[in-house]
Amino acid sequence: MFGWMGGALLCATSGLVLLIVATATDFWMQYRYSGSLSNQGLWRFCVGNKCHPHTITLAFWDATRAFMLISILSSFAGIILELMTYSGTNRFSRSRSAGVTLLIAGLFALLGLSVYTGVTLNFYSKRYADWRFSWSYILGWIAVLLTFSAGIGAP
Repeated sequence: MFGWMGGALLCATSGLVLLIVATATDFWMQYRYSGSLSNQGLWRFCVGNKCHPHTITLAFWDATRAFMLISILSSFAGIILELMTYSGTNRFSRSRSAGVTLLIAGLFALLGLSVYTGVTLNFYSKRYADWRFSWSYILGWIAVLLTFSAGIGAP
């Protein structure tokens, strides 16, 4: 039983680290702007090597940020609950709570990434001819898979 729960804990911890890195970094999308390679994240955009905070408040950035931050907090709570299953009694109840919390964390990350994907495909693909999703965005999707796996493996 320890090996199964240990695997869920490893997936949850890896997923949390990737969620934090994906949310904090500026490489959700890369594109060419005025001849130079540019990139953007949830908090700022960079043209060349100069980064600036987003000055326009767009609902999809706010929604994506909120979903990703809630996912990070839920994932952290799920890991704490999973660690608590190793001590004391009532392990099954705690493990089930950890699993549900991690599934919720994965769902929030999935929502955030889906909102970002939809808006990017519908808006930015028309605005920039030469663009692509970048490594921060990809790490977010890997985190979704790890967090869902941890949630399924916890109970």
